[in-house]
Amino acid sequence: MIRAALLTSCGAPPVLGERPPPVPGDGEVLVTVEAVPITPLDLLCASGTSYFGTPATPYVPGVQGVGRLADGGAVWFGTSAGMRSGVDGGMAAAVAVPADDVVALPAGVPLTLMAALGLSAVAAHAALTVAGGLVPGERVVVLGAGGVVGQAAVQLARLGGARRVVAVARSAAARARAEELGADAAVPLLPDDDVATLADRLRRATDGPVDLVLDPVFGTPAAAALRVLRPGGRLVNLGSSAGATAPVESAVLRSGSLRMVGYTNNALSTRERAASIAAVAGHAAAGRLTADYEVVPFADVADAWSRQATGATRGRVVLVL
Repeated sequence: MIRAALLTSCGAPPVLGERPPPVPGDGEVLVTVEAVPITPLDLLCASGTSYFGTPATPYVPGVQGVGRLADGGAVWFGTSAGMRSGVDGGMAAAVAVPADDVVALPAGVPLTLMAALGLSAVAAHAALTVAGGLVPGERVVVLGAGGVVGQAAVQLARLGGARRVVAVARSAAARARAEELGADAAVPLLPDDDVATLADRLRRATDGPVDLVLDPVFGTPAAAALRVLRPGGRLVNLGSSAGATAPVESAVLRSGSLRMVGYTNNALSTRERAASIAAVAGHAAAGRLTADYEVVPFADVADAWSRQATGATRGRVVLVL
């Protein structure tokens, strides 16, 4: 038997238990897990309210993680735990994963950092480059800059040649951190902001019309950001933490011939996802990309899960085995 975190009831934290060791099937490889993050997707799937449906319990959560193959090579891996019945995820001492869902990592990349970045950094990278078409010399606004996606986007926009990067975040600490990570300016998002007020604040910070907005929040911030885009500018939406709807005006879209693009990691092919993981890992190994995260012993999974769910953590929780 091996140690595993078992989700026995939707809506409750997983508990530490045991599971039979996985036996790889055709096309699968065995990964010895070293670190696994608790991600928003893990929490959503385990709630039983996601668009994937209610998962069959018990199961081992963990839609991604990092570990080693039998030859000792470090890898990132993805799973469909919580999204497909009968699939166990990465919150265990070992996991059997389709070979296509495993990406080799470069020497020197910190595995706990790579676990923290993972698919959040993939979303930032692909939203900027594939969906957003970032071109060197452009001005970029990153909404929701306090989360892992936003932190990664600030750095990746700079690495992609953006000439000005403006971050938007609620807390003063998050704004200060965004500037440490390379943002030229950080704009506060206040509880009573309306679209016009926030748009004016953005306009003063951007020092000219914006080419690209990366938007993991939607709601009022997205509507405000549309107002500072140049004609033909793009907004890429990949989340709705500030609201499921946004007060977008038709005249704003039409007068500027603006483009709003929806993005999801689920639309990436296996090859595209692997390419983004490789790019993220390369930057992380070289010390060019980081994120705020908290390392927690695997034995404390239940408490860590509850704290991540309520936002009472220092960034993304990464469990180490």
